[in-house]
Amino acid sequence: MPKKLPFSVTLGTGTYYWCACGRSAKEPFCDGAHKDTGIGPLEFTLAAKEQVVLCACQKTRTPPFCDGSHAR
Repeated sequence: MPKKLPFSVTLGTGTYYWCACGRSAKEPFCDGAHKDTGIGPLEFTLAAKEQVVLCACQKTRTPPFCDGSHAR
């Protein structure tokens, strides 16, 4: 079930898989729970360590990053 508030996390350099279906027990990251939904994870890569705000409502227009859609 998608959450309402975004996740603010500090991530290191690397590739990540954002949960686009809202079913993952490891949100905001994919754990494979999307099986049979037709919705797969979104791969994104960071070139340096940084703090990011990842969408939790799955309504963002800038996935995987929060755009404030949860407030509308």
